[in-house]
Amino acid sequence: GPDKFVVDPFDKKNIKVKSEDENAVYNSAGITEMPEYQGGIELFYQFVGKNYQAPKEEKLKGKVYVTFIIEKNGSLTDIKVLRDIGYGTGDEAIRVLKLCPNWIPGKINDEPVRVLYSLPITIQTAG
Repeated sequence: GPDKFVVDPFDKKNIKVKSEDENAVYNSAGITEMPEYQGGIELFYQFVGKNYQAPKEEKLKGKVYVTFIIEKNGSLTDIKVLRDIGYGTGDEAIRVLKLCPNWIPGKINDEPVRVLYSLPITIQTAG
């Protein structure tokens, strides 16, 4: 073998997911494969758009910010509303995300990991 073997601890390929960190939640920083909605992010936005029922309030405009964890099996958990614009907009976002089909999980070196994802939902009603 080689006389000298050097491992670059900062190279993402050399990061191994430790078993004691099994439930760690990652953001995009350390991920080698980002989580992906089956069929791509555009289909995810279509899914949310089709299923989201905006309140009947006229001239309502704003953004609802939600975060969730994409689990190792692709399911969405820990759905939280960071900010909403009232009239039940946050609760509706949670309802829709609970209906969401599983994603392809994020990975670090082919090991599925839990990934935190944030989503702004733009609301604009007629009136």
